Formats: sequence, structure tokens, C-alpha cells
Amino acid sequence: MHRSCLSTSDMLRFFVFVCCLRLGRRCVLLLSVLLSGLLGIMSCLSNSPSAFPFFRLCQGSTLAGVFLSSYIARLEWCDPPHRLMVSMVSGFFAVFAELLLPGFAVLCRDWPVLQAVATLPLLLLLSYWCCASVFPESPRWLMATSQIRQAKKCLQSFSAQNGMCVSDELYPAETLLSEIDEVFPEDIQPEYHHVVELRHTRVIWKNCLILGFTLFIGTGIQYCFTRNLHIYSPHFYFSYFLRVLTGALACIFLCVSVDRFGRRGMLLLAAIVTGLSSLLLLALTQYLHGGLVLVLSVVGLLSSQALAMLSVFFGSEVMPTVVRGGTLGLIMAAGCVGMAASSLMELQNNGGYFLHHVIFASFAVLSVLCIMLLPESKHKPHSSEYNRDNYSRLVTATKKMLTKDALPYKISISPQAPLLASNGTAPDANDDSS
Repeated sequence: MHRSCLSTSDMLRFFVFVCCLRLGRRCVLLLSVLLSGLLGIMSCLSNSPSAFPFFRLCQGSTLAGVFLSSYIARLEWCDPPHRLMVSMVSGFFAVFAELLLPGFAVLCRDWPVLQAVATLPLLLLLSYWCCASVFPESPRWLMATSQIRQAKKCLQSFSAQNGMCVSDELYPAETLLSEIDEVFPEDIQPEYHHVVELRHTRVIWKNCLILGFTLFIGTGIQYCFTRNLHIYSPHFYFSYFLRVLTGALACIFLCVSVDRFGRRGMLLLAAIVTGLSSLLLLALTQYLHGGLVLVLSVVGLLSSQALAMLSVFFGSEVMPTVVRGGTLGLIMAAGCVGMAASSLMELQNNGGYFLHHVIFASFAVLSVLCIMLLPESKHKPHSSEYNRDNYSRLVTATKKMLTKDALPYKISISPQAPLLASNGTAPDANDDSS
């Protein structure tokens, strides 16, 4: 019941994160932390059997805002060559938290106590409200939405903390703040955009649908592999810890391979391995030795988790900054539908498992063809080492974005011009994702 409630509440990720297009990453995080903390306290104090799952459902929807706003903020704070490592490090923290959860459950021995232990860190995050330097607003989003005054303050704060003098010349005849003044007029008004504006482009919709489809498969097909693990051990902890450990291995695998072989190539490999493992288990389970079934299940579980992780990361890279929140929310909402499908199978006591396996195995094969339509992300590591001055390049990237008329998602000051052109074809279509 607990897992089903969380899966259902996570389907509200998209609706929560649509607000992030208007309110910003920092505001959505703080609001989500506040609401989730209050709902967690109400869950602790609830004595009604019906009120407790309701509060948990609401808390799960607000926690989706915490996860998504922090994920995108981390991505937009760092330079493109280091985004993969930052995302995978956050994945290791999630794995560590899942490993600790059963231990806390054993120590607490009661749902209200465990709920209180899980809510306490959320209340500590409210300290971010008083200290903006700990969790600042994304300067990329501020500049993309023409909030120039706030963007200047944020960049000045970053420069001061990094020990970089903003008056020094970073490039010939350019400085960090004067370049912004050259691009933006003094009386420019903020421009906010909604995810419905994506109807003006085919490219972004195509990428969003494909990555949402692959994430849906990566989350939904995991049940087909974890079900086979119960044969070897009836205890819940065996399949739970094995799933968590394969998630950690998937993070390591992505860290060492994605930057070398590319995002699309590794996504394609993960989809192929997932589909092959699922098809072999579907057709040959009764003929295979028990050890081979276990190996195929573990390999399929690892590749499906890598497919899900890389789909989210790939989507955050190829989507433009101005609509990154809404598009990533759509992608992750599709993934939560797959999680809900697995939870429904457990609630029905494996009723319809064969049909569930057939459908997701077929989808996994179909996803291989869809991934071929994705573009490769241009943001790969370069040979030069990172230094603290490299962050200022976001200004140059933003200037390039705003001055190229051929870009399908060019921001226009004129309110009549659409955010995204209908043709959706441009050679530098991925540059805005920086």
C-alpha cells in the first residue's frame, strides 16, 4: 500500500513542476519542502487508517517537487562537461538512502516513528530559506526568462564565492556583467513560458515523447525481473537490496561509459540489453537452468535501471532551458506511470503478469527504433581541465542563443512571436540546453 501510494502521488510530478516554469527552481524547492514537512507531521499525528495514506499521498506529490527542482538546479549550476558526474553522485546518495531505510524501519518498529524520522531532514532543509547562498536560483533560468537584475545578483554572488573579480576581463573586450548589458535592454520585462508552447515545435515534442517512452519502459519492466528473484529467496530484503545494489552498479556503469561512447549510444545499448533479457526470460524461462534465470534477471534489472537514469539525464540535457522544467516533468510523469503499473501488479497478486511481461518486452524492442531518432547531446567533456572561470561561459552561450534567429526555440521580446518555430530544424538545436 505504501509503495502504491508513492507511485500514484509521483504521477503529479508534472503538475508540480509546471509551476517551476513560473516560480523558479529555488521557490518550488522551498515550497515543496514546507508542504512535505507539514504533511509529514500530520501523518505522524494521524490515528485514522484512512487519513494516514491520504497524507502520505499528498506528501509524495510534494516530494516530487523537491526531487525535480533540486535535480534541475544541480544540472544548471555546473558546466556541461561535469553534469553527468554531478547527476550520478546524486544517484549514489539516493542509493545510500535506500540502503539505510530498512535499518531505520527495524529500529523504529512503528510507522509514525519512521515517518517522524523521515520528516526531520525535510524540516532541516527549511534553513535554505534564510540562506540564499546555500541553494541559489539558477542563473541560466533567470537569464532565459529575462530576469536580468536577479541574474546579475546571482552571478555576482557566484563570482564572489569563487574568488573571481567580476571587473576583470575574462575574454578580450568582454566582462562578465557588461556582456549581459550589451545583450539585454535596460527596460526588458521578464518572459515566462508554459509547456503548452511546445506545440510550436516538432523536434522537442519528438525528443520528449521518445525519452518519456524509454523511461516508462525502464521503470515498468523492472517488475518483470524482480519477480524472478522471489524464487531464490522468499524474503523481501533479498530482492530489495539486490535492486538497490544494481542501481548503484548502473550509476557506476553510466559514469565510466556515457562520456566516452555518447548519450544516445549508451541509451541504445541499455534498451537492447533490456529487451533481449526480457525476451529470453519470456520465452525460455521453463527451459533455462535456475542460475541462468537469475543472471538474466540481474542483467535485465541493471540495464533497465541504467535506461531509466540515462533517459532522465538525456532529457535534461537536450531540452531548452526555458522549457526544461515542463518537459522533464512530462518525461518523469511517464516514468511514474510505469512504476504505478508495477505496483498494480503487486496489488493484484501477480494477476495478468504474463500480459504485463509481453507488453513491456514488446515496448523495449520498439524503443530501440525510437532511440535512433534522438540527437546526440553536444555537451561532452573537453580536453582542458575545468577552472573557476569556465562558469562565466554561460553568458556567452546565452548570448549566442538569443542572437541566432534560426534556433527553433529563440526567445523573442515581441509578445506576438511564438517561443518555438514550427519547423523545429536547426543545426544548433541543442546549444540552448546549456
